[in-house]
Order: sequence, then C-alpha cells, then structure tokens
Amino acid sequence: MSRDASGATPQDIGGGKDEKSPKGRKLASLGMVWRFARNYPGRYICALTALLCASAATLAIPSGFKLVIDRGFAGGGDGSDIGRWFQYLLLIVIILGISTACRFYFVSWLGERVVADIRAAVQRNLLRMAPRFFEDNRPSEIASRMTSDTAVIEQVVGTTVSVALRNFVTGVLGVGYMVALAPKLAGMMLLGIPLIILPIVIMGRRVRKLSRSSQDRLADVGSMTAEVLGAMRIVQSFGQEEREAARFRGAVERGFDTARKRIMLRAVMTGVVICLIFGAVTMIMWQGAIDVASGALSGGSIAAFVLTSGLVAGAFGSLTETWGDLLRGAGAAERLNELLTAVPEIAAPAAPAAIPASDKAQIAFRNVTFHYPTRPDTTALDDFTLVVEPGETIAVVGPSGAGKSTLIQLTQRFYDPQGGAITLNGVDLRAADPADIRGLMALVPQETVIFAASARDNLRYGNWDATDEQLWEAARAAHAEDFLRALPQGLDSFMGESGTRMSGGQRQRLAIARALLRDAPVLLLDEATSALDAQSERLVQDALDRLMRGRTTIVIAHRLATIRAADRIVVMDQGRIVEQGTHAVLTSQGGLYARLARLQFQDEAA
Repeated sequence: MSRDASGATPQDIGGGKDEKSPKGRKLASLGMVWRFARNYPGRYICALTALLCASAATLAIPSGFKLVIDRGFAGGGDGSDIGRWFQYLLLIVIILGISTACRFYFVSWLGERVVADIRAAVQRNLLRMAPRFFEDNRPSEIASRMTSDTAVIEQVVGTTVSVALRNFVTGVLGVGYMVALAPKLAGMMLLGIPLIILPIVIMGRRVRKLSRSSQDRLADVGSMTAEVLGAMRIVQSFGQEEREAARFRGAVERGFDTARKRIMLRAVMTGVVICLIFGAVTMIMWQGAIDVASGALSGGSIAAFVLTSGLVAGAFGSLTETWGDLLRGAGAAERLNELLTAVPEIAAPAAPAAIPASDKAQIAFRNVTFHYPTRPDTTALDDFTLVVEPGETIAVVGPSGAGKSTLIQLTQRFYDPQGGAITLNGVDLRAADPADIRGLMALVPQETVIFAASARDNLRYGNWDATDEQLWEAARAAHAEDFLRALPQGLDSFMGESGTRMSGGQRQRLAIARALLRDAPVLLLDEATSALDAQSERLVQDALDRLMRGRTTIVIAHRLATIRAADRIVVMDQGRIVEQGTHAVLTSQGGLYARLARLQFQDEAA
C-alpha cells in the first residue's frame, strides 16, 4: 500500500511516514492553524492584549522591588513611606492576576474553537473523496488523525502558543529593562544568547522528526485497536487472542520507543539550555556584585536586575519546552493539512453538463476499459459495451472477478474508465456533476450499512425530508414494518453499531426501504440477497420486485434463482460479455450461464 506524505493526492498521503520534509515546512505548517484562528480576530486580539498586560505586570514586579528598596527603605530613614510602595506592588499583582485569567480564557476558547473548525473542515473534505482515497488511506488511521492530532493542535493553540508568546514578550521586554538598569551587565548577557539559541535550532530539528514519528506510531495503535475490536468474533473464533495481544504490544512498544527517544532529546535540550542560561546569569551576577561593592549600582537596581534576569532566564528556558511542543504541533498540523488539502480525483467539471430529467433512464457503456488504480496490471473491464434501456432490468452474472461489481462502481462514478465512455441519458458521466449522477440512483448493497442512529434516521438517508407516513409506507413495501413496529421505541429505536440489534434480513429490508424512499429512476442492486436465509430471501426478493417496477435496474446476482424474471441476463467473464439473453435462452445454449445454473441448482437441490 502506497503511503507517502509528500503531497495532497490520495496516493501521496497515506500514513505520513515521510520524515524528510523540506526546511520550509517546519513551523510553517502551523500556518494552517492560523488560517482558522484568524476567523476570530476579536478573540485573539483580546488574548494578545491580556498577554501583553500580563507580561508587563510581571516585569513591573522587579521595578516595584527597586522602588521599595531604594525609596522605601532608604528614602525615609524610618521606613514610614514603605507602605505606599508595597501598595504599588499589590496593584501590580492584581493586574497580573486579572490579565492572566483573561489570557487563559481567550486562548483556551480559541484552542477549542479552532480544533472544532479544523475537524469539521477535514471531515467535509473527506466526504468529497472517491473510494480510491480510502484504499490508500486507512479510515482508522484517518480517525486517529482526527482525534490525536487535533488534540495536539488544541494544546498548541490553547496553551503552547500563548506560553511561547508570553515568554518571548517577557524575555524581550525584560532584556530592554535590564539594559536600562545596567547596560554593561545586560551586554554581557546578550553575548550569551547565541549560545542558547544554537542548541535549540540544532536539537529542534531532530525533535520535530521524532514528534512526527511518535504521532504516526500513535495512529498505528489506534488503527490496530479499531481493526481488532471490530473483528472480535473472528479473532476469538480462530483463537488468535494471544497473537493479537502480542501484535498490539509490539505496536505499543514501538510507540513507546519513539516517544522515549523524543523525551530524551527534549530533556537533554532543556538541560543544556538551562545550564547555559543560569551559568550565564551566575557570571553576570558576579560582576554585578562587584559593581554594587564599588558603588556603580544601587542595591535596588541590582535587586531589580536579579529578579528581571531570573524572569528572563525562566522565559527563555521555557521557550525550549514550548519550542518542542510547537514542533510537535507543526507535525500534527502537517498531517491534518494533508487531509484538508487533498483533492478528489472524481470531481465536477468547471461547467457540468445537465442530465436530462426523466422518470426512467438509459445507461450505456461503450467500449469501456478499466483498471483499478491499486491493481493496474489487472483488467476489470475490457472493451466492454452494454446499453441498459429505460425501464429495463438487467441482471449481471459471472464468476468471481468477472467485473460485475465494477459496473456499479463506474455507474455511480466512483471511478472513471481509462478508455471508452459511460453515459446516463446520453450525457458522458465525466461531463456531469457526480452529485447529480448519484441523485438519480438508489443503491442496495451486498454489505448493508446501518448507522449507529435511530431507525428513523437510517430510513431517512434515502430522503431526509420524508414524513412518518412516507417512512411507514416504504417500510411496509419492504416488509420491514412489522419488525420496526415491534421495536421498543418504534422508529426512534437505536439500531446499535452497524445495526447489531437487527438480523441480516432485517438490515437488508431496511436498506430496501431506504432505497424506496430515494424514489430514483435508476436502481442498483449489488448481490442484495446473497447472505440471507431462504425465508428472509423470499421477503427481501418480494420487496425488491416492488422496488424494481418502472425503474432502470442493474442487478448483480450470485443466486441465479433470483434473476429468472430479469428482462435480460448478461454473463460476464474476465471483464467481457460472453453471453446475454433471457434465462430460458441462456440455459438452452449450454454456455457459461448454463454451467453456472446447473452447478448452483444441483447444490441447492442437494
């Protein structure tokens, strides 16, 4: 499975394993987050204002202590004026508390809001993707990105960026104040800044790569969890619990190993930078003590300088940690941006052709050649030509791999053929909007999809504006009314994950009722009765017979007994039509259909 992360096309996105991103794609990946945040200018302006006030109040505290020492203790002799300067300090503390609370609220609000918008935008774009996209990109891994990666983004927006800005502003303003207090000491400190920044830059590159890899390992764990839990019956039936547990432990250990390397590198980076910072501060304070002893500095000035240098050192020291978080967030943003900017291979042209309205529809395959993108060496359809006339029921049969289900996929324009053309009412599907094409079709698939919602919502998927009367009418026609009325809350009953509260026959009849509500001129049935018992099959087949009346229908069939009444039976083998005609005609010809029918009917008789 192709799974690079170098671009935005389905085959390029995959699991995002590319660790060699260009230099320009480091923190620049967070630009995607900024595009969402700037939709709320009032909030981030308030957050920035509160942040500046908090930083200014933080740096005003050393100034307050300078006034207390130089004017409070020294100014009045008896200390009678000291209370006024402590009141000044108390006011600074109150301002600091209020501005910090406001900063926390606004940045946290932004973090939650931006993540919600990113999730919605990514999901909206994913809904535009053709099935090929999800062949190259596992849905379980995408789900992991939508949860774990957005959680990282939330932390970055709601905490990391705010802390980084606060520390940066505090550091820069603190340096300016220190220059005003003691230019010589401040100059010595500034000379040491390059020694601090260099390790951040060098080690930060490696931290980013490990952060990206750590997110990938976490996605693997989430994907494996969803896969195994979703197939628990198979796992337990074949006694593979220990193997799956060992496989999961291996994935967890690989994730831990990557995280350990990242943590170790961040710890080393933090330790090195803090040693450099406080080593430089110690040397500067040594010189400051000499200046105080010589009278070049006042006691209040050196106290303010010490406090400010501590704040500056803490601010720049914390930047090493926030830098690592920002790099981790950049990796998460890059992965999400891949999903957000992915371009669907099947999309409406700039000026889509209108499909002529009709109660019935003609579908024509003309010299169609098609290879699935993931199997380019295998021909699914080979110079295939078939015309389904308005109102005609065509049954398509053949051995496995003959290309039967491919017809359904191409008819709904989930793929485009590499050769030939497919038309609907005379309009080439490639010239039409896929939404318009699918709006004229109703599908009853082999694998019935039931959403974890109420019966009402599952039925309304066929027509979301349907009334209760229409819902019950469709259920009645699909032989689903009795079991739906027997549910505890009727149509409001929860169907369970994937419809687990219903039998296979009930799920299939619900899918038929959904298709009835669609009331589309084209009906596509993909082996809709293949997995049913005899009693359920009779009920479902009767419902299908009602559904097919007056519609252009393509039936993909495995059980030949269900298609004897079709207007025409098309027999396929290796992507080509090898026979076509009615059941009686094909049986009498003694070809592939006759052999299939003989084998199947003998098996059923046995």
